[in-house]
Amino acid sequence: MTETYDGGRLAEDLRTLVDDAEALLRATSNAGNEVQEHAKETLQDLRLRLSALEERVRERAHEVDSFVRDNPWRSLAVVGGVALFVGILMGRR
Repeated sequence: MTETYDGGRLAEDLRTLVDDAEALLRATSNAGNEVQEHAKETLQDLRLRLSALEERVRERAHEVDSFVRDNPWRSLAVVGGVALFVGILMGRR
């Protein structure tokens, strides 16, 4: 089974989460050192995950690009079939 996910939306959500964590860290500057250290560690972990996700998205995009360049007619047939299927589904409404 192929893995499907919206990498762009997920990356944007993670960026927002990192920004919120940074804002929270600045807001809790007068909190205890233990809380701040935990927040910093969590923020670093989020940044690492975001970097890994961006790398995976780039790899997938490269794979798709390579496939389309190597198989233009096959790619065109797949896109045409999907468009036909979507057209049939929308026509039923």
